[in-house]
Amino acid sequence: MKKIAALFLALVFLNTVSAGNADELKKLKVGATSGPHAEILEFLKEGLKADGIDLEVYAFSDYISPNAALDQGDLDANSYQHQLFLDTQNKDRGYKLVSVAKTVVCPMGFYSKKIGNIDDLKDGATVSVPNDPANVGRALVLLEKKGFIKLKEGTGYRASVLDIVENPKKLRIIEIEAPQLPRVLDDVDIGAVNVNYAVEAGLSPLKDSILLEDAATSPFANLIVVREENRDDPLVKKLIEAYQTDETAKFMIERYKGGFVPAW
Repeated sequence: MKKIAALFLALVFLNTVSAGNADELKKLKVGATSGPHAEILEFLKEGLKADGIDLEVYAFSDYISPNAALDQGDLDANSYQHQLFLDTQNKDRGYKLVSVAKTVVCPMGFYSKKIGNIDDLKDGATVSVPNDPANVGRALVLLEKKGFIKLKEGTGYRASVLDIVENPKKLRIIEIEAPQLPRVLDDVDIGAVNVNYAVEAGLSPLKDSILLEDAATSPFANLIVVREENRDDPLVKKLIEAYQTDETAKFMIERYKGGFVPAW
């Protein structure tokens, strides 16, 4: 009986220690769009535990909610957007959110279920593009570089469909919410799709796109973003250190096959 009692006390002690260690982990709440951005954060969880951090990953199905949640204090950071999108959100919504690190470059591409070569696009074709102000410009610049349209001088990546000054192929350009872009490919001739939604839909940017941004020259590196007052948060710095490693780079390159390229 004495041995059983001693064993019981030992187990209680171990459980108490384990619970204490768990309680000592500091929570870090980070938001991301569902799919690759959230999956990369999930990959970092175990490593961050060794640094005393319990990383809680919150996946969102749209581009607006992660910044709203961060601004409201429901998140400590988010990881899914590039600088132009962040600047637009800060300006339009009055946020004071700042970038503290670069993560990945996600080249935008055009995809099609009707043609296999972009040069086969016919006059009057229907083209779907993202409807958010930052990403529609990326799609339009791709079309301009291909010679299909011409944008108002000086607009560049900030262009909207209203800035198209020449459209010799008479393309019918329709704006769609980014998460829905893969789903409308059956209904359009070609469609621009952001990488995270393309990968989530089973599309390979390198194999399936018929027109793709050059990742090496893209100004759209994604970011880790925090509220201005938390830019020096030590937990966020640990997150950055864990993200910007060879192990993380290997994970994303192997898993996303060139769709996500390290930006650090």
